[in-house]
Amino acid sequence: MDISLYKRKGVVANKHMLTLANYSVNEIYEIIHTAVMLKQKQHAGKKHEYLKGKTLAMIFAKSSTRTRVSFEQGIKQLGGTALVLRQDDIQLGRGETIRDTALVLGRYGIDGIMIRTFKQSDVEELAKYSSCPVINGLTDDYHPCQVLADLMTIYEHFGKLEGLKMAYFGDGNNMAHSLMIGGAKVGMEVVCCCPDGYRPNEDIVNSAAQFGKVSVTDNVDEAAKDCDVIYTDVFFSMGQEKTKEKIDALMPYQVNEQLMAKAARGAVFMHCLPAHRGEEVTEGVIDGAQSIVFEEAENRLHAQKAVMYLLMKNR
Repeated sequence: MDISLYKRKGVVANKHMLTLANYSVNEIYEIIHTAVMLKQKQHAGKKHEYLKGKTLAMIFAKSSTRTRVSFEQGIKQLGGTALVLRQDDIQLGRGETIRDTALVLGRYGIDGIMIRTFKQSDVEELAKYSSCPVINGLTDDYHPCQVLADLMTIYEHFGKLEGLKMAYFGDGNNMAHSLMIGGAKVGMEVVCCCPDGYRPNEDIVNSAAQFGKVSVTDNVDEAAKDCDVIYTDVFFSMGQEKTKEKIDALMPYQVNEQLMAKAARGAVFMHCLPAHRGEEVTEGVIDGAQSIVFEEAENRLHAQKAVMYLLMKNR
């Protein structure tokens, strides 16, 4: 079904948001349409306190500007409360097991947990024992909330998702993984353009290919041809050592004006931010007319509000 034909139902079957691989096309559409509705209310100044009295626990093993602010502001706008738990504040994975942490938080009346951490297995274990919804704010393998915001932004810009081509350039990281899964599910063609040694996880690529049209190449011209969306991310994720070897391997995949010229007429540039101008993208591209990165950044707020609303409203 085309996303523009989908009618919002106000429900998803999943209890948690761990990866988009677990979500049906209709559930992804449900989140996007709910996000659009919440954005309209926010821009119109209309109160939408659908989670009044609810509490979201936010666990941060990795710090982040956008994740912290968008989730905290989002739950506040929905009428709820955020409880921020930094790695140094809690015993998760150190003196206390993930299982015990999940069980304790459940006894304290927490209505939802957002966790931003390293290992996907930690998020999945937390969800296994949690009595409330768990939302993956980012792991080394996946970044589902960012991709929901990305798909929402693409839908707003083009009025559709199905049939569009998106190419990702650079390091085959968690963003590459989630873009392949989310894009393939909604009928987009997704190409990851990466050099040898920095390609996305082969198992995740094969999994994404079951949902739709995905491919991996090292050919920049091939990836950019007829492309509607050009996407990149930082070359070095949080905690990674910056090496000359990796810079040398990835610089030919920089998104610059020459690469953008190879894309389709009307193509847009996207980046999950923060960006390193002059490294994975040139200043002229990210600050140019084709860039929609700040619309994309705003939509993190609305997409995550939609996820919280759909998962937490019946708690």
